[in-house]
Amino acid sequence: MDGVAAEARATRQQPSMLAVGTVVWLASELMFFGGLFAAYFTLKAEARLWPPGVELETLLSGIFTLFLIASSGTMVLAVRSLERGDRAATVRWLLLTFGLGGLFLANQIREFYSLDFQVSSNSYGSIYYLMTGFHALHVAAGLLLMLVALAIATGPGPVARRGPVVDSIGYYWHFVDVVWIGLFTTIFIIR
Repeated sequence: MDGVAAEARATRQQPSMLAVGTVVWLASELMFFGGLFAAYFTLKAEARLWPPGVELETLLSGIFTLFLIASSGTMVLAVRSLERGDRAATVRWLLLTFGLGGLFLANQIREFYSLDFQVSSNSYGSIYYLMTGFHALHVAAGLLLMLVALAIATGPGPVARRGPVVDSIGYYWHFVDVVWIGLFTTIFIIR
């Protein structure tokens, strides 16, 4: 019996292959965004004036940044609720996470249309829209994944089978939030 119990404990302590694959994929995404940051700082180092006479809505973007950061907390609560087997709480937290992320994305889109420069205006415009645009695409993908998490969390079957999928979606969402903190700090604060 001791051998069977030890094997069961070892199996439970191993991370799921989905979680490992998600972390490896997120590492490649981190390298992609690292390249964008490198391009930003290279362009900044070569420019005489940076940013070249553009006005950004730092305060409003900061408020929506807080919404995105809060969505990481609600995602943690969703995952914990699923682990407890509380489907109703899981759904509530996932919907709140979706709502906060949706508000953030709506503000990004609004900013794209209200800024006084375009992607073709200068090198700053190019890198600004490239960095924030790719991040917006990642947020949109995260929102779609959240719908998948909602479907999985409310589906039939034991929580143990749903947990790793929702965990992986949570890892992705936290990654999107952390990348935005770097982008916001670089683009809106450091400038």
